[in-house]
Order: sequence, then structure tokens, then C-alpha cells
Amino acid sequence: MCRLFALHAGPHDVPAEFWLLHAPDSFAAQSEGNAQGFGIAALSTRDAALLVRNPVKAADDRLYRQVSQRARASQFLAHLRYATTGEVSLRNTHPFLLDNRVFAHNGVVGDLPELEARLGDAVAMVGGTTDTERLFALLTLAIRRAGDDVRAGIVAAAHELARDIELYSINFVLASNGHLWAFRYPEHNPLWLLRREPHGDPVVQNDSAGTLHLHTDSEVTYPIVVVASERMDDDPGWEPIGVGELVHIGPDLTLEREVIIDELPAKPMVLSAHAARTQSYERA
Repeated sequence: MCRLFALHAGPHDVPAEFWLLHAPDSFAAQSEGNAQGFGIAALSTRDAALLVRNPVKAADDRLYRQVSQRARASQFLAHLRYATTGEVSLRNTHPFLLDNRVFAHNGVVGDLPELEARLGDAVAMVGGTTDTERLFALLTLAIRRAGDDVRAGIVAAAHELARDIELYSINFVLASNGHLWAFRYPEHNPLWLLRREPHGDPVVQNDSAGTLHLHTDSEVTYPIVVVASERMDDDPGWEPIGVGELVHIGPDLTLEREVIIDELPAKPMVLSAHAARTQSYERA
């Protein structure tokens, strides 16, 4: 199963090196089992944006390490791919960018011809062969129809998907300048939230290789909010995002949480035994 990571630091540009490289369950460590590509989007307080993607294993890639070590941004959104729909290629590597929003998805959506039919001419927004890009296009179209009200668009798209489209999971993270959205639906895949306040003491933890890592950079100096597919360290503050729950983190790190859908999918996707194992979060 693909992995998601997002970080919001409000009005401050911070590094994400700890989470991407050094955390006990860092994104690099998670790439050992999700090796069909990585992507990192970084949005800075200066309205600058960086989007780096490569259809290779993150842990083995020099570019991944360089970006992880050097990038400073107020928001990060990263994805590790376990390819289920679409070939391993650059065009199918998350995150995707539309209407100045970046998007990454963790799950499986079926009935792609029906999704494309609902997109109509907007299918031109899709450049690859993944279910994720079609899901993002549908979501983007719903936001446009809602007058660029992101919350309203997400609510409309979530209900349409749950009612009409075969799906296994549509967990996603969506970021635009100053705003981060996270959604979990239905119950199959977890999604976690961590609010970390600044403190004066350094954080000392074992990284994924068992090496002590002293974490003293501005990720500790400023408050941050992290969203991830897995709890990445031993902080007791990790909270599960509920099924059907939409989380919004604003420019000042104001956190809004609401359950926007409480019914089960009308067309739940039943996976084969092999496919079900590929969606599992249990490590070999």
C-alpha cells in the first residue's frame, strides 16, 4: 500500500529531514516496501513551490536524500508508491498538481471508465494511467463547481464516489498555499495526525537504522502538524483520523475536524487474496 506524509508549519519555513530520513519509521524506511516511486512537494512562505518525483525507491535515490536534507518549506506533501493501477513511470508518480493544488492518494478506486465518463472534457487534465489522477481530476472538477470552495468540493466528491463508484480506499492529502486537507475513507487504511508544539529540549531518538539521532532543528523551534499513514516516531500525541473524517489545517495551524460521510461505500471493492496482502500495513 502506498504511503502518505504531509507537514504544515504555518507561517514558518522548516526542514522535514527528520521525518523523511531519520525518524524511527522514516519515509525512507517505509520506501523499502513501497519502492515504485516517490514524490515530494514543498510549498514555502514566499509562494515558491518545488515538486520532485522519481519512479524509483526513495531510500536508494540521491535526489530524494538531497531534497530531504536541503528543502525548507511551510508545507510538505510526500508520497511513496506501491503500484496497483498504471505502470511504474514518471507520469504515474504522485503527487499530482492541478489548479495550484498538490494531491496524493493511498488506496484503490475501480470502474475507471465510469470515472472518465463523469469527467467529460475534463479528462484532458489526466496525463497518466492511475486511478489517483482520475480521482484528483474528479475532485478538482467538484471544487471548481463549488466556486473554488475546497471543503464543499471534497464533500460533494466524497459522496459521489461513495454512492456511485467502486472503491477500496480514497485516503488522500491535498495541499495549497497555506492550507492542508486530509481525508480518510473508508476504514481499510489508517491515517494519523500529530500536533507537535515547540520546546527547548532536543529530541533524541533511534532512527530506522538503530542510530541515535539528535533532532534540534526548527521543526522543534516552531509548532507543526503532521499527517501520515503510519506513526513515524514514539510521540504519544499521534491521533487516528476517523473513518469519513476530513481534517483541515489552516495558515495559522488552526485545526478543523469533521466527519463528512458516515455511510459505507455502496460499491465496496473486494480484493483478491494477493491484492489484499499488497494493501496491508503489516511488515514482512
